[in-house]
Amino acid sequence: MKNDWRQKLHLEPFSGWLNDPNGLSFFNGMYHVYFQYCPDSPYGKGNKYWGHFQSPDLLKWEFTGIVLRPDEDFDKNGVYSGCGLVKGDELYLFYTGNVKHPGDYDYITDGREANQVLVSTKDGHNMSKKLVLLGNYDYPKYCSCHVRDPKVWKENGRYKMVLGARRLDDTGCALIFTTSDDYKNELAGEWFFEKEIYKPNFGYMWECPDIFELNGKKYLSISPQGLEHTEFEHQNVYSSGYFDESMADFTEWDYGFDFYAPQTFETPDKRRLLIGWMGIGDIPYTNPTAEKGWQHCLTMPREISLDESGRLVQKPFGELDSLRREKFGFSSGDAVKTELPFELNAAVDHDFEIKFDYMALRYKNGVFTMQFTDDKVGCGRTRRSVKLPKCLDIRLIADTSSMEIYLNGGQRVMSTRFYPQSTDADIRINGLNGNIYTLDGMEVKPRE
Repeated sequence: MKNDWRQKLHLEPFSGWLNDPNGLSFFNGMYHVYFQYCPDSPYGKGNKYWGHFQSPDLLKWEFTGIVLRPDEDFDKNGVYSGCGLVKGDELYLFYTGNVKHPGDYDYITDGREANQVLVSTKDGHNMSKKLVLLGNYDYPKYCSCHVRDPKVWKENGRYKMVLGARRLDDTGCALIFTTSDDYKNELAGEWFFEKEIYKPNFGYMWECPDIFELNGKKYLSISPQGLEHTEFEHQNVYSSGYFDESMADFTEWDYGFDFYAPQTFETPDKRRLLIGWMGIGDIPYTNPTAEKGWQHCLTMPREISLDESGRLVQKPFGELDSLRREKFGFSSGDAVKTELPFELNAAVDHDFEIKFDYMALRYKNGVFTMQFTDDKVGCGRTRRSVKLPKCLDIRLIADTSSMEIYLNGGQRVMSTRFYPQSTDADIRINGLNGNIYTLDGMEVKPRE
C-alpha cells in the first residue's frame, strides 16, 4: 500500500511545523501535550506559538489548536518552550517569552530579552492573563541573553525553577531559582536566584533542562549544544541526555538520528513519562513531509524507571500494548512480510541482523548499528552506532515514517524518521527468534 507518511503512533501537526514538547501534564482528567508550533510554515519560519493535544488515555487524542500566541511586548518574537504544573483546580504553564530588538545585534550578548512568563488555565486551552516572573535583569551577570525553557516543581514546601543558559564565556549551565520566604507557596510571587549547575567544557548552551526524581535519586536532563562529536557519542548536531546527582557521567537519552528537547512528567499512577521532539535543529538531512505541508513529530511516551541494577531505562508506554492486533512468530533465517505499523520483540544471545530493503540493523562485536542503504528513504541519514557489550533483547516499534528501537530493556534507545514509499515491510532476519505484532493506530482528530 502506498505510504503517505501520516503516522499512526506519533503525534504530529495536521499542518505546519512542530518542535519541542511543552507543558506535559495530567490535569482535570486529561493528559496535556503542548508543543512549539509554526502553524503556517512546515519549515519553522515565523514566530513560535504553543499548539495543544489532549487525551484521556494517551491513545485517543484531540488537537485543540493554538493556545498561546506571541501577542505581548514581552513575548512578541515567540512563545518559547516551558512546562506545566498542576496546583489545585488550575494548570499553571511557564514559558520563555522571546523578544528580539531591531538593530545591529548578535542576539547572544545583546539585543534579546528572555522573559519567564506564567499563565494558568482551568480547561487546558483557555488561558489567563500573562505575568512576567523573571527577565534579563534577574539572571547572573555572567549570563548571555540566552536563558530559557523553565521547568518548575515543588520541593520541601517551596517552588523551584530550572532554566537553561549560555554564559558570556560560551559555556552552558543551568540556573536554579526558588520562591522567596514571603511567597514560598505562591507561583506568582517573588523568585530569587539560588545556584548554578555547571560542568566545565560541556557545550556552549544547555537547553530544555528538567530535574526529576526516580526512587529518591535526582537527575538533571539537558539538551546541550556544542559537544564534540565522536563515533559512538554525540553523533548528532545537538545532543540530549542526563546526569545523576554526581554530575560525573552524561548518558544520552537516544542514540538515533532524530531526538531532542525531551521533557518528563508524572502520571496519576506514578509512572514518569518522557516525550521528546523526534527531530533536531540544523540537521544535514531532510523530512519530505514538509513538501506536503507539515514537518516533525513527537516520540511515543516512554516510561522511565530504574532496573534491578539501579540503571535508568526507557520503555514504550504501557498503553501501547492495547494496540496490538495480530501476532506471529519468526525464526532466524526467515523472510517476513508485514505492514507498517508493527512491533518486533526478540530475546538475543549472539550477533544478529534485521534487514529491510532500505536499511539494516546489526549487532556485531559489541556494537549496535542502524544504517540506511537507500538515501531516498533515509533522506540524508546514514549511520548511527552505540556500544553495547551485551545485547540481551530488542524491541522495535515501526510507524509509517518513524522507528524507535529499545535495547536491553531500554538501557539504550535509537530513534529515526524514515520515508518508505510503501507501508508493506519485507524483512529478512538472521540470528533472532521472536514475535511480530501488527498494530492499530491511535485516534487523533481536530476539535469539532
